[in-house]
Amino acid sequence: MLFSYLNAGLAILTLILSGPGPSLLIVLGGLGAKAMANDRRWGYYLAIAIAILFLLLQLIFIYPVRFSILFNILFAGVLVALLLHPQSRTYARTWFH
Repeated sequence: MLFSYLNAGLAILTLILSGPGPSLLIVLGGLGAKAMANDRRWGYYLAIAIAILFLLLQLIFIYPVRFSILFNILFAGVLVALLLHPQSRTYARTWFH
């Protein structure tokens, strides 16, 4: 959840500084994190869907290659890995409504 909140916060800064774009998608990931914090299963699935979609968009539109883009891909990959980890899935299956 922490990575989703951090990612959403950075996306809001990007929206303010450079306008709408893929960052709007990440704000929805923050909504998923908020729902996960309130034990909602749909928030978990929303966060997974948004994280995977953002990772795919980052991989498709990687031109030009810069350090900041590679850092975004790494961050998105870690978020997907943490959300899909077996312990995360077990926790969501057990505790979320």
